[in-house]
Amino acid sequence: MAIRLGDTAPDFSAETTMGTINFHEWLGDSWGILFSHPADFTPVCTTELGTVASLKEQFDKRNVKVIAISVDGLDSHNQWLPDINEVNNVNMNYPIIADEDKKVASMYDMIHPNASDKATVRSVFVIGSDKKIKLTLTYPASTGRNFDEILRVIDSLQLTSDYSVATPANWKDGEDCIIVPGVKDEEIPEKFPKGHKVVKPYLRTTPQPNK
Repeated sequence: MAIRLGDTAPDFSAETTMGTINFHEWLGDSWGILFSHPADFTPVCTTELGTVASLKEQFDKRNVKVIAISVDGLDSHNQWLPDINEVNNVNMNYPIIADEDKKVASMYDMIHPNASDKATVRSVFVIGSDKKIKLTLTYPASTGRNFDEILRVIDSLQLTSDYSVATPANWKDGEDCIIVPGVKDEEIPEKFPKGHKVVKPYLRTTPQPNK
């Protein structure tokens, strides 16, 4: 069964390049990103894993832990790490799960027979501090993932989980937000003391409340 938004992220224990983890315990009270790649020593994923390593400070700033997964074994992962480091001029600073029995891939519906009956498709799961699935994305093998966009989405998800706002198209951290329809006009001054603008009766904007 496919993982849906709002589902609790399945828990599991697994071997990784940084030791054995229990996923929920490893996450603790952090947000998380679990992202899969089809196989070790693949060109696009070599660039992706290195890009994520270079962005670790940005993820840390947002209280987000990152972990990768493929159905290759631990020895293969460890042999791949020097290539990732060299190609991207980084030092790998987060774990890669070894999922040879496809246990985790099956839990997260990462194996799609239309793409491959053996390898994980290139999925991304953003998981909240409440262990709920907040976002799912699936990319084709030919298109590298945009981790700047994933950081942007995390900014939106964290903001909208704390305040009664939504974010408009192409929103970036620091820009105006949309007041959700459930907030009545008379409640706005108390909830949003920075002021607001009525664009349409159903579209009211306010400066980002946590800035």
